Amino acid sequence: MAFQNKTVLITGASRGIGEAAARLFAEGGANVVLVARGEDAIAAIAADIGAKALAVPCDVSDYQAVEGAVNAAIDAFGGVDVLINNAGVIEPISHLAEADPAAWGRVSDINLKGVFNGMRAVVPGMIARGAGTILNISSGAAYGPVEAWAQYCASKAGALMLTRMGDKENRDKGIRVLGLSPGTVATEMQRDIKASGINPVSQLDWSDHIPPEWPAKALMWMCAEAADDYLGADISLRDADIRARVGLTA
Repeated sequence: MAFQNKTVLITGASRGIGEAAARLFAEGGANVVLVARGEDAIAAIAADIGAKALAVPCDVSDYQAVEGAVNAAIDAFGGVDVLINNAGVIEPISHLAEADPAAWGRVSDINLKGVFNGMRAVVPGMIARGAGTILNISSGAAYGPVEAWAQYCASKAGALMLTRMGDKENRDKGIRVLGLSPGTVATEMQRDIKASGINPVSQLDWSDHIPPEWPAKALMWMCAEAADDYLGADISLRDADIRARVGLTA
């Protein structure tokens, strides 16, 4: 996919995968809209990228705020061609018996409702144009339980179903919906996981994690027809064949 004159909106763009993706897509010629709660962080990244970047402070759990971010993208660049639903949290890590209900719900608001809010805000415009790509950041946690991650596993499983539903309802309208399961990535979230010390993931060495630039490159590859075999499903960067197709090295 050629990214000149294309606009990519990325949630959770203040750091990690989101920041890496914003920089990579901008290098590829795209306009990038950085969406996150960290206003100062996204403003600094956008300033570094230049005129092709727009920073929009936004809490993805608030639909009106997400709709406002999409409208800002439309006003600045004419529309949204690619949505990357990347915003996600894992804290608080705790067993079900000790989980704080309000905090548990907040994770679902961001990881699940945030994905719906992004999709709901962009799909009508994509239908009107007859084209668009939605990429949801998934996880291996969507497929199996991980100790003390009940809220994360449940919300990611729900987000996977939104990927499947988005494809089922909109593929024939020209909209491509896919998920990316990146594996363990060297981001701040992994520091939180390591600090918890609860499950095997927290015991991994930092060198076991892939750099955020790898999933960013995979997201760019997923915008092209080469990834159409995976419409409505997750692509896993743990898959050596996928890594080879994306052009990543182990």
